[in-house]
Amino acid sequence: MTAARSGPAFSVHDIPFSTHGSWFDISPVVAEKTYAEDLHLVSHQNGMHAVLRLMPLLGTGDRAETRVEATPGLLSWIGEGGRVDLAFESPDTVRLRGTGLDLEVSAAAEALTPFSGTYFFHDPAADAHVFTSYETGRRYRVTVLSGTVARRAGGQALGTGERGLVTTAGANGTWEVALEEFDASRPPYASSATFGEIVASARSSFADFLEAVAPWRSSATPAAELAAYVLWSATVRPAGLVTRHAVLMSKHWMDKVWSWDHCFNALALAPGCPELASDQFALPFDHQEPGGALPDSVTHSEVLYNFVKPPIHGWAYGHLRRRLPTPPGRAELAQTYDRLERWTDFWLTARRAPGSELAHYQHGNDSGWDNATTFDPERVVVTADLTAFLILQMRELAALAAQLGRADETLRWTRAADAAHSALLDQLWSHDRFVSRGVDSGDTWSSTSLLDLMPIVLGEHLPGPVGSALADRIKAHLTPHGLATELTTSPRYLADGYWRGPIWAPATVLIEDGLRRAGHLRLADDISARFRALCETHGFAENFDALTGAGLRDRAYTWTASSYLLLAEAHTRRGSD
Repeated sequence: MTAARSGPAFSVHDIPFSTHGSWFDISPVVAEKTYAEDLHLVSHQNGMHAVLRLMPLLGTGDRAETRVEATPGLLSWIGEGGRVDLAFESPDTVRLRGTGLDLEVSAAAEALTPFSGTYFFHDPAADAHVFTSYETGRRYRVTVLSGTVARRAGGQALGTGERGLVTTAGANGTWEVALEEFDASRPPYASSATFGEIVASARSSFADFLEAVAPWRSSATPAAELAAYVLWSATVRPAGLVTRHAVLMSKHWMDKVWSWDHCFNALALAPGCPELASDQFALPFDHQEPGGALPDSVTHSEVLYNFVKPPIHGWAYGHLRRRLPTPPGRAELAQTYDRLERWTDFWLTARRAPGSELAHYQHGNDSGWDNATTFDPERVVVTADLTAFLILQMRELAALAAQLGRADETLRWTRAADAAHSALLDQLWSHDRFVSRGVDSGDTWSSTSLLDLMPIVLGEHLPGPVGSALADRIKAHLTPHGLATELTTSPRYLADGYWRGPIWAPATVLIEDGLRRAGHLRLADDISARFRALCETHGFAENFDALTGAGLRDRAYTWTASSYLLLAEAHTRRGSD
């Protein structure tokens, strides 16, 4: 299937304009839930920082009224008097070209202190203008390729004030500049590529990625191209503490890799981009503690360990192995076995109270469902979802051990999974539902959170009556748009309550998969269809209002895009089968 070479149009208010490998984007989103009037160059090195403001101007120096149009290869400000175009030449360089409009490039922060802000000067060695940012620790160089600098302000200035320059057209009626992000130094900018060639190259790069990750797409999967762009543009090169090419959760403020989010991106990428997929799965394990714990999150300049995330990795790796076009080799299997074994042992030692057969969370954050109502009575809690994930992880360890010819370990993990399964049903299944148990109090309770129904991920391993009871309860969470994480009839339901109501992609994928493996195909199909329609209508937000479908929080979330691709691909292939 031949892709449209320009790619899908999108709003930069929802999805930042960037390119595969880059650590910066062009967006009006300058901080969490904060939208500026102008587009900014926003870097994600050392955190999220709006470094430069980009403002089209009329020849009079007044702000130009423009509309912004964006496709994967080209961002444009278009006004009555002219236009400004921007394209990525490489992950650290953009080219800008203007006709009929000038452009002001200025420091986003007016204040410069000995520890913060952006210093501005003219570099005579490169004949370019340089902004050096305390926050990112990087330099941003503007080289004028054609046209002239109409105005410059704040060169070498300290304290508070305007810093920047205005580019304007020369004799041929256009101007063009290169804007680079780099460390301490680099040779003066030089390129023989025309602006048109740069745009064509960027479009071709995205088209190749799209064809790799979604060759099955059709008019029946209208959001596939945009989902692919969200993944492609949120990918960064190795830098700082990011050891591999990584798909950030977003190039808005959720610019980290959390240690369960990455699994969904790995699965979506596996058939078409197997190396990138394997990197996504492995990245948190590069920071695994000696005791086996995975970090809570990884980003350019920090690795956090104050919480963990749920052990869905056995479930994920089993699917990943089957989705990769070439099965993992023995060395990779052995490494993954070792990492999963240490991750599992962490839960069975550090997170299992003396005398207890079942592991516990220390906070809702450990579950990934930070504020779910399951955790309202107590925070240090034995929950059924955790045990279910560990059972699947132990079964995956048994399968890997068998492939590696380790018969004793295959038997050990099989027995451990069987014992955990029996303990789960004996201790946490009560009448027609799973309950949670406080580690300190010993009290048990049930909630109206969808988290209590997550053991459906055990699929074919569940006794039939248990699977059917869970499926019936899951139906009660269905709204026209998908699975609400809290019953909408609950007094604790909140429309924008994070895990107390909104629809989330990972819960959808995990439950849809478990239902399908448990034989509840019609319900699984319904959940898939509703979530796909939700994304096709409302985009790829971090989560969604369960009753209206409106996107909430970060509006360019990669695990949402990946979840759409996974469900859309599976639906397409079932149809073709």
